[in-house]
Amino acid sequence: MVNRVLLLLPTTGYRNDDFLEAAGQLDIQIISVANYCRRLAPSWGKGPMQSVPFDQPERALNRVLNALKRRPDAVLAVDDSGLDLAALLRQRLGLAGNSPEAVRLTRDKLAFRRLLHDAGLNCPDFFHLARDADANALPQPLRFPVVVKARRLSASRGVVRADTPQAYARAVNWVRAIQAKADRDAAALGLIVEDFIPGSEHALEGLLQDGALRLLALIDKPDPLDGPYFEETVYLTPSRLTPEQQDAIVQSVQRACVLAGLKSGPVHAEMRLNAQGVWLLELAARSIGGLCGRMLRPALGMSLEELILRDALQLPLPEARQAAANGVMMIPIPRHGLFQGVSGIEQARAVAGISDIRITAGAGQLISAPPEGASYLGFIFAQGQSVDAVDSALREAHRLLEFDIRTEISVSEMRA
Repeated sequence: MVNRVLLLLPTTGYRNDDFLEAAGQLDIQIISVANYCRRLAPSWGKGPMQSVPFDQPERALNRVLNALKRRPDAVLAVDDSGLDLAALLRQRLGLAGNSPEAVRLTRDKLAFRRLLHDAGLNCPDFFHLARDADANALPQPLRFPVVVKARRLSASRGVVRADTPQAYARAVNWVRAIQAKADRDAAALGLIVEDFIPGSEHALEGLLQDGALRLLALIDKPDPLDGPYFEETVYLTPSRLTPEQQDAIVQSVQRACVLAGLKSGPVHAEMRLNAQGVWLLELAARSIGGLCGRMLRPALGMSLEELILRDALQLPLPEARQAAANGVMMIPIPRHGLFQGVSGIEQARAVAGISDIRITAGAGQLISAPPEGASYLGFIFAQGQSVDAVDSALREAHRLLEFDIRTEISVSEMRA
């Protein structure tokens, strides 16, 4: 019997093709659900399952159930936008997976901070700033520097550090505007303000099986992420942390998963490490974003997407294997404007250790760096015998790329 997976594929998702390719290799039948505009979808020949409002999960639930002809064997969301809906669908269909409550808790930065604080885990002082709260006075007991955050955005969007009262007022107003554009619930959510956590930053990629955390990769972020904005660039694995530091991270993530009620499926965690220990920044019931998961293929023996599909269907999983160093660079966006193209790709691909370069921005696309941007120019991948060699290769390849970004944009182009 062919396995059937209902897959929530965001229209702007980077990994849609990777999931579909993995499903084809496993002979899985995909029931695709997308979030195209409901008014435009019919004129594009798309049915009700292709115009589902992921950001209104309760409303979307009924639409999917009404259009669904057969019960799938699993439901998966490709990224953050579909996590709430996927959890509701699994619950209604009687399928295994994390509860809607656990997913909502980990998607909300304020709720997650409260969870860590109440459990006695390392947690900075924080404050919930309501939409009409004064943006000029720093809430007590916070002290500068602080970080102002939107509550449900990802990839460093809507995250700004402030070191002075003037910078704080600007950050609050700016992040409020970013959240208002990106989240229909912005007015009710408010913002979170928290003490800045110094230290090195890392990421954990894992898989939960009956509540137990299986480590897939521990990733180093070698560039200092001290703000005022937090655009991530280079990821490297295996980690250069000591075994004791790595174990401390794994144990912290495992405990947070238990506290949040996460029990199955992929997990992605971000954390800082300093003399006081591990400070969890975020915990998500999904895998790593963008195309970054491709850096893990050598260690996994398959794509991350295939592993996730196998886990969801309880198919055999491979054993982790020793792999050479791997890395990815999320190509930084140097300035706001219209992306026109890139040159130097062949020279960059010729750099020793570079395994692939994918430019994901399209000509004419409006791009912005964090804290406003929600997309990448592209990704550079490298392999080598050491993480130092991989790091050097990524930076040399990036140096050879020249991006054409038009900064003077006419009103007609903005409307288009």
